[in-house]
Amino acid sequence: MNISVVIATRDRAALLDGALRSLAAQVGVAAVEAVVVDNGSTDATRAVAAAHGATYIYEPQPNRARARNAGVARASGEILLFVDDDVVLPPFFVAAHARVHAAHTFPHVVTGPIINVPSAEQRPVPSFAHASNAFFCTCNASVPRTTFASVGGFDESFDKYGWEDTELGTRLRRFDVRRTFAWDAYLWHIKPPATETLDAALLKTIEKARMAAKFVRKDTSLRAKLATGAYAANRVRAKLLAPPSAQAWLAGVATSDRVPPALARVARDLVLDSVYVDELERALR
Repeated sequence: MNISVVIATRDRAALLDGALRSLAAQVGVAAVEAVVVDNGSTDATRAVAAAHGATYIYEPQPNRARARNAGVARASGEILLFVDDDVVLPPFFVAAHARVHAAHTFPHVVTGPIINVPSAEQRPVPSFAHASNAFFCTCNASVPRTTFASVGGFDESFDKYGWEDTELGTRLRRFDVRRTFAWDAYLWHIKPPATETLDAALLKTIEKARMAAKFVRKDTSLRAKLATGAYAANRVRAKLLAPPSAQAWLAGVATSDRVPPALARVARDLVLDSVYVDELERALR
């Protein structure tokens, strides 16, 4: 079974190097193709891809759906395995995906636990806290190439952060594709605190809310509304917990060195939730 691992990346050459190193150390699989799609980098991404013998594609337009479609177009594997550029893979990761696909004649999406860690040196084993009902998350998901093609791939109109993988998952589900959550197909997702600033998170949150509005306009099902939070009860909940007028105050608490870390985390979660729901409501008007 030939497997192509597709990684979309932008200006994260050091993290990509770690991901490709862990991919090169895979065991239990005969052939793994690495496809790196450079989505407009200005760093050493191309050199890193070349050093690891990966197929390199340059896609200058910042668009993760477009980048991954470009990677699939160049990939040769019968199974497409999507991971992010900021991951480290256990040596048996690809084999775990391959084993599930080999065991089924019916088309399957395979996903596994995503374990967020602050650095590549921390590598805990998965627990029940890492279980996920997400049908298709491109940080850790594989699908047969023919199945991917049958639903038209990623929708490139999702040109900002968020929901392009979930939207693809809804189309796969409509084609009666099944999903298997494989506990041994886990990976470590590196989230250094220095890069996970509130400002960066707020930008992603606003983009994610706008893409959520695009998603529920395309897919008016209750499932899509529940997934994105685009329903009345969620809007009421968010406004009660953190009204828009409190966002600046919460942001101050979240970034203050004078409050306990646990309180800062609660304030951060509240302000991000409030901004997301506020922007989603605005985008849906």
